[in-house]
Amino acid sequence: MGKRSKAELSRPDKLIHERGRFLIMTRLAGREDGNTASFTELKNALGYTSGNLSIRLKLLAERGYVNIEKRFRDNKPLTTVRLTAKGWKALDAYIEDMKRIIDSLKK
Repeated sequence: MGKRSKAELSRPDKLIHERGRFLIMTRLAGREDGNTASFTELKNALGYTSGNLSIRLKLLAERGYVNIEKRFRDNKPLTTVRLTAKGWKALDAYIEDMKRIIDSLKK
C-alpha cells in the first residue's frame, strides 16, 4: 500500500466505511478462534439475508480483504470467510484514520 499523503489520511477506505462491510471485517477480526467464520455464522450474527451478505463479501473479496472458500463437510456445502493479511492491514489503517479524524475534532 505504501505511504499515504495527508489528504489520503483524511479519507478513510470507502469500502470498509460502509457499515455492513465494516461489521463483517470487525466480526472476523474479533474472533477468538481465528479470523474465519462460516457464511451462515456471519449471516445469523449480522442479521443479513444471504443475498445482502453475498454482495458485501464479494466486494471485500474483490479488493483482497477476505478470502471465500467453498467446500463440503459431511456432504453438505460449507462456505467459510477469512480475513486476509491485506484485510487486517486495511482495517488497521481504517481504524487509525478514524482515530485521527476524531482527534482532529477535539482540537
